[in-house]
Amino acid sequence: MTVQADDLTRPQLEALLRWYVEAGVDVALDGTPHDRFAEFAAEAERRARTPPSGAGAAPQRSAPAMPSLAGARDSAPPRPLSPAALNAGEAAEAAREAAAAAGTLDDLRAALEAFEGCALKRTAANLVFGEGPAPARLMFVAEAPGADDDRDGRPFSGAAGRLLERMLAAIGLKREEARLAHVSPWRPPGARKLTAQETAACLPFIQRQIELVAPAALVCLGDGAAQALLGVREGVLRARGKAYEYTAPGAQAHAIPALVMVGPELLLRQPLYKRQTWADLRALRALLDKTPRA
Repeated sequence: MTVQADDLTRPQLEALLRWYVEAGVDVALDGTPHDRFAEFAAEAERRARTPPSGAGAAPQRSAPAMPSLAGARDSAPPRPLSPAALNAGEAAEAAREAAAAAGTLDDLRAALEAFEGCALKRTAANLVFGEGPAPARLMFVAEAPGADDDRDGRPFSGAAGRLLERMLAAIGLKREEARLAHVSPWRPPGARKLTAQETAACLPFIQRQIELVAPAALVCLGDGAAQALLGVREGVLRARGKAYEYTAPGAQAHAIPALVMVGPELLLRQPLYKRQTWADLRALRALLDKTPRA
């Protein structure tokens, strides 16, 4: 029996939506539903009816083409290969070359917009590039954009952004004084953790952004950013409260004082970490006070 939405009560609908979100299905990538099974069958039938090109040519064995998002249309041009077709080494090398060639933050953003080495680009709604002053005394880096960031195309939007602003205000800072960015500028589906290949493909770009911003202090929000930038292998609660140094690749790089903190999105879900976060904010304030201004 097929269950329709009208057959469910409001609590049942809310429970179903929660189940989808917990399963990672929390973003609609298209406003129109598509029957992919029917599209695939139609494409396979069309290919079976199409005679091989050339007289006497042997039939070519190949996988059926993926259907277009607009539907199974014979005249539609083929979609470009998925970035996942690049292996990890090729994607990381392409990222290093593109990032190194960027002389400014605008160049770096353009390089990311043209980069095809990370499959997350195809599922994210927007590129979420860093925001804030450059150079900046302080830079925050989290692992990846949240749902609000992805929708708005801005880092730390929505409730997480408002909480970060209150956190900064508690130690006498404003959002506009800090550079805000992510290791990956694209949101992973379902807000999952980045894979090793995704991190490797995005890492050269955030490293180059840090180099161009030249912060006096760096804060990694969450264990994903701490692992990618500082090589920390502990969870955020074990990593926080310690002093680190970030050193970018390259002979001319210098060490930047760094801290690890609980990110605002986790803090919204787990308010019991407020005490540790307040201690980390005071440590950040002390670090900035002893760091000379440029």
